[in-house]
Amino acid sequence: MHFRLLIHIHLSVANMFNLFFCSMSQWSQVQQLEIKFLEQVDQFYDDNFPMEIRHLLAQWIESQDWEAASNNEAMATILLQNLLIQVDEQLDRVSQEKNLLLIHNLKRIRKLLQGKYHGNPMHIAVIISNCLREERRILAAASMPVQGPLEKSLQNSVVSERQRNVEHKVSAIKNSAQMTDQDVKYLEDLQEEFDFRYKTIQSLEQSDKNSALIKQEMLALQAMLNTLDYKRKEVLSKIGRVIHEIDMLMSNMLTEELLDWKRRQQIACIGGPLHGGLDQLQNCFTLLAESLFQVRRQLEKLDELLTRLTYDGDPIPVQRPQLLEKVNFLLYNLFRNSFVVERQPCMPTHPQRPMVLKTLIQFTVKLRLLIKLPELNYQIRVKATIDKNVSTVSNRRFVLCGTHVKAMNMDESANGSLSVEFRHLQPKEMKSSAGSKGNEGPHMVTEELHSISFETQVCLYGLTINLETSSLPVVMISNVSQLPNAWASIIWYNLSTNDPQNLSFFNNPPAATLSQLLEVLSWQFSSYVGRGLNSEQLNMLAEKLMGQQVSYNDYQLSWAKFCKEHLPGKSFTFWVWLEAILDLIKKHILPLWIDGYVMGFVSKEKERILLKDKTPGTFLLRFSESNLGGITFTWVDQLENGDVTFHSVEPYNKGRLSALPFADILRDYKVIMADNVPENPLKYLYPDIPKDKAFGKHYSCQPNEVSKPSDGGGKGYVPSVFIPVSKILNDSTDPHSPSDLLPMSPSVYAVLREHLSPTVIETALSSPYSTD
Repeated sequence: MHFRLLIHIHLSVANMFNLFFCSMSQWSQVQQLEIKFLEQVDQFYDDNFPMEIRHLLAQWIESQDWEAASNNEAMATILLQNLLIQVDEQLDRVSQEKNLLLIHNLKRIRKLLQGKYHGNPMHIAVIISNCLREERRILAAASMPVQGPLEKSLQNSVVSERQRNVEHKVSAIKNSAQMTDQDVKYLEDLQEEFDFRYKTIQSLEQSDKNSALIKQEMLALQAMLNTLDYKRKEVLSKIGRVIHEIDMLMSNMLTEELLDWKRRQQIACIGGPLHGGLDQLQNCFTLLAESLFQVRRQLEKLDELLTRLTYDGDPIPVQRPQLLEKVNFLLYNLFRNSFVVERQPCMPTHPQRPMVLKTLIQFTVKLRLLIKLPELNYQIRVKATIDKNVSTVSNRRFVLCGTHVKAMNMDESANGSLSVEFRHLQPKEMKSSAGSKGNEGPHMVTEELHSISFETQVCLYGLTINLETSSLPVVMISNVSQLPNAWASIIWYNLSTNDPQNLSFFNNPPAATLSQLLEVLSWQFSSYVGRGLNSEQLNMLAEKLMGQQVSYNDYQLSWAKFCKEHLPGKSFTFWVWLEAILDLIKKHILPLWIDGYVMGFVSKEKERILLKDKTPGTFLLRFSESNLGGITFTWVDQLENGDVTFHSVEPYNKGRLSALPFADILRDYKVIMADNVPENPLKYLYPDIPKDKAFGKHYSCQPNEVSKPSDGGGKGYVPSVFIPVSKILNDSTDPHSPSDLLPMSPSVYAVLREHLSPTVIETALSSPYSTD
């Protein structure tokens, strides 16, 4: 048994963010990935943030806090200015090397960055933050030995084969429509010749019309009319085939491609693999729309030819109306399906928690029309509404404040797509009717789903089409403390259903396959804190959820077990426990987690099995199972009689880690043995990594530098640090008496009161024993 003795003298905390970048740069790690992962990286670098800049400024980019800047305009402005300065320095360097191509590209990129983000510096901070996060997610995925069931289903080779087939068929349809254009032009020329020759004969005197030559000409005209009839039928047949091919393609493969993209978007929103393919879909939708409008013009030309010449058995008046009706129907469906939510609603303050919206806090959402036609630029105005079609699902009602009508344009997107981004929408809750209690309780609130709808109208070439689409279901919260449970609802919904609009989902939420849920939980760690979970860590979580079982691949887990029922013997749910760990990693031990030095999810029983045969002083780091957001370390020791013993410190939580970086705690930790001689028992990180080799790059300063008056000791003071100390007690001693604590001088206590709250001091002195 042991207890913690507080003799922390002075607070001196280094910038934890900078510590992360002391190791091998993230970009260097990315470049060593296999080609399939490099292709994923390539998808999210474009003119919004060119890869050349990412490559040339890798170390500098990774040393800046872009995530913080994405919510701070002043900070984002400074970072943008510094980024342009860095680009100028690179320009000077390559100018000396006379690298003409790189000089040209850097000048273009600098002009692009300055013009694009000068008025909105927070936008580039969001983009770079997202890119860095996606890189970490891909690095985490690359380090995992196998793909989970969800990711395998998303990367099915059949999908990519179908996409290639769609692109091939769209290209063939476009060629067919262009060839039919030539046929229509030939038909027009033929009819003009017939018309000319016919009018020539009509202008002759009656006596001339009876001549043998004229009779021969009349026979030629009849043959020409027969050819015209044949060509009209041929053109109508070709138009019909093009329309049929478009119909079949839209009904089958293109619809499946769009549904697959929407499913990939759902999974990406909850931390899964980056979803791509929207640009390819836009190309297909656009080419099909161009082909349909081309066919429509061909039918209009046939109608024009009809007004100048018709005859008995003419196929145009019979077939043209049906074909035109079919074209208009296909155009309607094509436009209706092309109106999509490109980026789901998200608060800029919580970029990794999309679809959770807080009342009176701005969120962003981006719409896109997959049909890119210049005639539509700035002509389509989109209106946003909330819960437009909801009547009885929820007792809560909301309205959207801010600019809720905007025009789509091609200017804001890097690839010139027709899109619109709402950046200043705020949900506001309307007052409920008197006596209504439908929104009481945190679970009631965070399990209510709402829908944000968007509507617009397309008017093009005499065709008017009303379009409407909706976001994935969102959860409305009124307090940030509700965010963890709200995010759990978003995870469960998008994991469990492909339905984009089942707002009554939580009236009877289905169970989820545990193997898929564990995969999604690993994504939470890879997307939020840069490193996913391995099979051993996932096994521990499985046992936490379902107890000791041989296999969990087909195990069905209920929503209540995941998020509503308390863990056995605990006052919190599984999800609250896991979310507290994510928060702990993000804010206090991120560099150590990314380096893979935190085993984290390991039971006390497994911990002892791992350590029992190791060299004394070997330790590992694991998350507390009884304290929310706590991390502890356990080391193995050997008694004089040869028996093995284990020691675990009381878990460190965010309050204590805010005062002292965890790496410094591991470096400076001391135990006081029976002879009152302090020493550091931590020698090797499991399995056998020397402690300083593992954590040295994360120390805020070197121990021998602490006491130098010249190092930061302002106004003559000697700099100092907190020193974490425990005392190892013999099992026979009674530790419950306060007299067992080492004496504390008044001056030390005064310093403690200056830097620690009374609650922390009282907790430290009244609860000296480890419970984990």
